[in-house]
Amino acid sequence: VQLVESGGGSVQAGGSLTLSCSASELSVSHYCMAWLRQVPGEEREGVASIDRGEDIMYADSMEGRFTISQDNAKNILYLQMNGLRPEDTGMYYCAADQWPVGLTPKYAYWGQGTQVTVSS
Repeated sequence: VQLVESGGGSVQAGGSLTLSCSASELSVSHYCMAWLRQVPGEEREGVASIDRGEDIMYADSMEGRFTISQDNAKNILYLQMNGLRPEDTGMYYCAADQWPVGLTPKYAYWGQGTQVTVSS
């Protein structure tokens, strides 16, 4: 299983970014998929999850600004991030699991991460 993230970068507060996660050897439509964020010295925290393309969850601070989605034909997971804030800064990881893990960090499969930096 391989998860490869892309789309991170540096933006000013209020800006937008779209993260992508390309999956190999698993079908995103058959897994619970998620985006998690980590900042130095802290544990990974869930940002958004989507379970088999249906049940969607967001962290409270992201709801209304971030949108998780997936393209089953391309086998890609996305995270559209609008209204970015400096506190959204961190390494964003794509994750997958056969079980409905939700926003916890207990995923079996992880990507290498993509850095998002938001300046004020």
